[in-house]
Amino acid sequence: MAAARSPQGTTGTGGVRASRRGGGSGRVGGAVRAVGRALHFPLTGAARGIRRATHAHGAGESGLGKLIELHAVNGAGDVMITVALASTVFFSVPTDEARGRVALYLAITMAPFTVLAPVIGPLLDRLPHGRRAAMAGAMLARALLALIISGAVATGSLQLYPAALGVLVASKAYGVVRSAVVPRLLPPRFSLVKANSRVTLGGLLATGIAAPVAAGLQALGPRWPLYGAFAIFIAGTVLSFSLPPKVDSAKGEDIALLAADEQHLHGPHRRPPKRPGLRTVGTAVTHALGANAALRCLSGFLIFFLAFLLREHPLGGQSAAVSLGIVVAAAGGGNALGTAVGAWLRARAPEIIIVTAVAVVLGTAILAVVFFGTVFVACLAAVAGFGQALAKLSLDALIQRDVPEQVRTSAFARSETLLQMAWVFGGAIGIVMPLIGPLGLAVAAAIVAAGWLTTLRGLLSSARHGGAARARVA
Repeated sequence: MAAARSPQGTTGTGGVRASRRGGGSGRVGGAVRAVGRALHFPLTGAARGIRRATHAHGAGESGLGKLIELHAVNGAGDVMITVALASTVFFSVPTDEARGRVALYLAITMAPFTVLAPVIGPLLDRLPHGRRAAMAGAMLARALLALIISGAVATGSLQLYPAALGVLVASKAYGVVRSAVVPRLLPPRFSLVKANSRVTLGGLLATGIAAPVAAGLQALGPRWPLYGAFAIFIAGTVLSFSLPPKVDSAKGEDIALLAADEQHLHGPHRRPPKRPGLRTVGTAVTHALGANAALRCLSGFLIFFLAFLLREHPLGGQSAAVSLGIVVAAAGGGNALGTAVGAWLRARAPEIIIVTAVAVVLGTAILAVVFFGTVFVACLAAVAGFGQALAKLSLDALIQRDVPEQVRTSAFARSETLLQMAWVFGGAIGIVMPLIGPLGLAVAAAIVAAGWLTTLRGLLSSARHGGAARARVA
């Protein structure tokens, strides 16, 4: 028994020293692990917090949480490319030359895009069972194009313009597919507008976080934001395939068209029509789309007009960079606030929300014309962002309410295409306008007034009827 106890119960000097050595190494190891946990916690803690937020209220179980995360990656990658292109095309040259470069950029990229954009929706309608692959393909295409742009930025090659067009087309394709995917991932008791609000907020937050990172990378060199975009879009390519397989299902879906005729007013069509558009979606949706197009046109106009104006005439004695920063921050804050308020107002009449939002934007634009200055220009940027987000979510709610499920995803795709074309049109006006502040904002007010007056009666009429008359499937 003494022999048996000896190995375990040894109390000699050697045993004590061994124990002390073991305790010392254990304490050192524990300290190292504690330091490692302390350094690692900000990343893991933030990741867990983001995951809890995106997966709350059943979004994790339905798969919506993964789509929110994917859209955040998309927003971060897009802002990296935007910063790189803005620095190359806009900030690196004098104003007159910058206007020529931006006009050339729009002519070479946006003009063909307005032709290609209407084709994207119908083309993707033919691939309803490959939506995850389509989203991954859009991410991968932008990753590779970011590398091409990085080479063009360094050499001044004209490859910049077709590559930028490719980025726009791929981004639009992603947006169309995302709109089609959201209805497939709705958690229980979730409205479509609430789901869209969460997805949009995820993208806005990621954009706000990635923008200063992109600016820091730009300080290292014009290629670095594009390298960042490449890495982000590669991650998005992988993340696209983590979406649930049900997003590839197109059960019960059909093609929506935008102009009604007697031939297609009775039941689902048996053969695809020759000219796809949004047919029989109801007057409320078409008027809401018109009002949203006016706000999107205003957005494109303000982006380009104020960008050039504030370079030459900064606000309130501030530098051009500070003036642009004030306007961008105001617009981003207004957009985020509008998205949050839109989710809260989802149970209210969408038509009234749109009419009110456009009226508030119009009133603010008129005040900015009369009292042109730092405060009112910033207010117009904020209110325009707020109104655009709120009106877009209300349009989503109307499509959810009035468009039959069989054609709802197609309706989302085609409405997004029309809104993008309105943004391009507004941007083109903003480039050619003389750099006179009150005159430019008067044009902005006229754009909003035209959209409001042409849709006011139809939206109010729809609100009075309570949206009871639902459109039939085309």
